[in-house]
Amino acid sequence: MTTVYIARHAQPFRDLLGDYCAHEQEQIRNEKNPLSVFGEQRAQAMASIWELNNIDVLYSSHYVRAMSTAKYIAENNGIKLNIDERFGERKFGIKTWDELPQDFFEHQFHDWNYKMDNGESLNEVARRMQEALQELLVKYEDKRVMIVSHGTALTVMLSKWCRLQLNETTKLIEIYFKDKLVFDGNWSSPELFKLIFDKDQLVSIENIRF
Repeated sequence: MTTVYIARHAQPFRDLLGDYCAHEQEQIRNEKNPLSVFGEQRAQAMASIWELNNIDVLYSSHYVRAMSTAKYIAENNGIKLNIDERFGERKFGIKTWDELPQDFFEHQFHDWNYKMDNGESLNEVARRMQEALQELLVKYEDKRVMIVSHGTALTVMLSKWCRLQLNETTKLIEIYFKDKLVFDGNWSSPELFKLIFDKDQLVSIENIRF
């Protein structure tokens, strides 16, 4: 059995960000966004729980907030942090947030091929996430693996084994495994799950609170 911990990054630094005077597209700004002070504290707290002792292999996306969250697990376990851009968040394909249609998120969930011209569809995100995870399951069979990524990317990655359902009241995407609600879609920063795999088959999934 292979144990895979997946985590959404800790809280990014956004609320106190003032003028941003740089000629960068939104994708670059999004990738560079650091953690907030509270986010750093929560990332450190997550890395300190007993479940995350003795991690064998650690991966994160190339986004700064994911790497900054994962660094505490690397430090506590004395291991290297590996970076794989396939674990990155969905690309919106916009220059500014004003370009995003008001119904974008709901539209994209109902049509997994829908995307902006230079962005990614949910199907595209799911394929790269599942491909990257599959490689880790083969390479590190029977090990304890951790991946720090992003909420939407992790959600669609799980669609291979779980049923996703849009709650029409909350507008959040719920995650069900074997017809049991595993997660209500209300992502914290960070959020942590424990997955047990037999080869490439998901045996169990647990949302770990700390």
